[in-house]
Amino acid sequence: MSAQPYFDELHEQEDPFGYRSRWYEERKRALLLASLSQRQFHRGWELGCSNGVLTEALAGRCERLLATDISPRAAFRARRNLAHLPHVQVHCASHPEQWPPGRFDLIVCGEMGYYLGTGALQALRAGIGQALRDDGLLVACHWLPSFPGRASRTEVVHRCLGEGLQEAFHYRDADFVLQGWTRGALSLARNEGLR
Repeated sequence: MSAQPYFDELHEQEDPFGYRSRWYEERKRALLLASLSQRQFHRGWELGCSNGVLTEALAGRCERLLATDISPRAAFRARRNLAHLPHVQVHCASHPEQWPPGRFDLIVCGEMGYYLGTGALQALRAGIGQALRDDGLLVACHWLPSFPGRASRTEVVHRCLGEGLQEAFHYRDADFVLQGWTRGALSLARNEGLR
């Protein structure tokens, strides 16, 4: 399966995954946002932004936000949907082959890692390792059930992405895994003087 034509075809629809209409997606988005370790991030990056629904939610938590997608059609839709947010940039890019310059204190890898085989996953992890600031948070969220086109199991994706990092949080239900990692121990209570 060639990923770009597949996602271009999917994004002929305005909301191919039901991000705006499904409670499942709304709930998952709320869990992800509630899991973020800071109220505000300086520079965020969302890989696999699709039509920009999660991007718009993340934009409220980031001073600057980059969103990327492999599909030119998805990037076009996201760019159009986010035009009212001048601090958000949307680019068409294929990861791990292409990387944005600079470093980020928030990187969100959602629902895209399982399309990558072992070598590409390791390259993705290496690139993220260089792009993640020392005080940064890496977040991954992936569907658990099998589906056509899946190259890696969610557990493999998350194990690879979290390699060498400390787990900050972990949520799992019957449908998806939401996990976050940092370079050092994270305690919001300690950061706010509660312990």
